Amino acid sequence: MDSVADKNTQRARYRQIRDDFVRNLGDNDRALCFSHIPGLLNMHLQAGTVLAGYIAKGSEADPSRLLAQAHEQGCQIALPHVTSKSAPMRFLRWSPGEPLIAGAFGLMQPDASAEVVRPDVLLVPLVAFDDRLMRLGQGAGHYDRALSLLENSFVVGLGWCIQHAAVLPNDPWDIPLDAMLTEKSWITL
Repeated sequence: MDSVADKNTQRARYRQIRDDFVRNLGDNDRALCFSHIPGLLNMHLQAGTVLAGYIAKGSEADPSRLLAQAHEQGCQIALPHVTSKSAPMRFLRWSPGEPLIAGAFGLMQPDASAEVVRPDVLLVPLVAFDDRLMRLGQGAGHYDRALSLLENSFVVGLGWCIQHAAVLPNDPWDIPLDAMLTEKSWITL
């Protein structure tokens, strides 16, 4: 089986499922809140922890409440900064409410002059996830390349419960998640 072709088919399928699901949500439901998941706060986010998130695009799960809550509890917040398909993703310090600039692929990100930080915990977007906590991303490989260099960081996928698949195609370079957070559950292996 051609993994790239199968991944592209699955991406198209789960993007459509995600788009349809989000179309039926109210605006307040778009920003996930993890108050129902105390384990994430108690186990992984203490004052001083560097938490990397992202600015949601399209129908992606929105981590803005998570980032704001963590910031209020003393975590340092970082966002990805991407310049091209081949350039490595960097994580730059940012605080909720600070200005963002439009970057590559329509991503909103901190200015390139912001301080580079190493995340302790990462919230990562996805198109789909499976029972093994393998993540199907957008296809450019930015997160897999970044995660391969952050071996001691705790990686949490952020998405909707409808993005779950029993098994997704994966390649040897794909990095599994440590946990998955949906609007309904906190999943670990």
